[in-house]
This record gives sequence, structure tokens and C-alpha cells, in this order.
Amino acid sequence: MTQAAFFVLTALADQPRHGYGILHEVEELSEGQVQLRVGTLYGVLDRLTADGLIVLDREEVQQGRLRRYYRITDEGVTALDAEAEQMAAGARAAKRRIAEGSRADAPTGAALRPPTAPGLAGGYA
Repeated sequence: MTQAAFFVLTALADQPRHGYGILHEVEELSEGQVQLRVGTLYGVLDRLTADGLIVLDREEVQQGRLRRYYRITDEGVTALDAEAEQMAAGARAAKRRIAEGSRADAPTGAALRPPTAPGLAGGYA
């Protein structure tokens, strides 16, 4: 699933929305990381509709313009949940690797002790 599709499904998870509402929600949910253009959004909506993950909920005329509202289907919720779980598992794996790597890079106890100065007889204590 693409990042755009993930955020579009997430935007529709709580209620049906029209195109502009979806664009706004995606930007907000992604904290500005995903800013879809209108053409990209409608391409994603077409693919999600073809895949049965969303459906047209209703159409309304507002100020002489047609607004199409989309809603997520049960299959869409299942796909979104599976993708979110896969992403969370990937994030957990990354965090584990980072933690393991930082522990592997940490000096051991012996390496933490500074070298001792030569003693009176010229040897090291």
C-alpha cells in the first residue's frame, strides 16, 4: 500500500469525506509530510474504489459544485488495520536494531577504565 493510500484510508476511517476534506485530513494526519495534489488524490481514490476499499457515499451540490463523499468499506478497514500493524512491526524491529547497535557500539567495562600511569618501578599498576 502506498503512503498516499494509507493516509487516504486513515482520513476516511472515522467518517465519510469529500476530496478537499480528504486532502486536509491527510496533511494533518501526516503532520505535513504528505501533501497530495488534487490529481494524485483522485488517482488514489479511483484505485481504492476499484480495489473495493472505499465507495462513493453520496454526492451533494455545494455552491454550484458537485462534492463526492467517500467512505471506507469493511475491506478497507481490514486493509488499513493490516497495514498499520505491519508498519508498527517494522517500527518495533527498527527500534530493536537501533538499541542493539547502540549497545554493541558502547565500550565494555575494561575499555571504560583509563590506562593507569606507570608506578614507581616503571611498571603499570
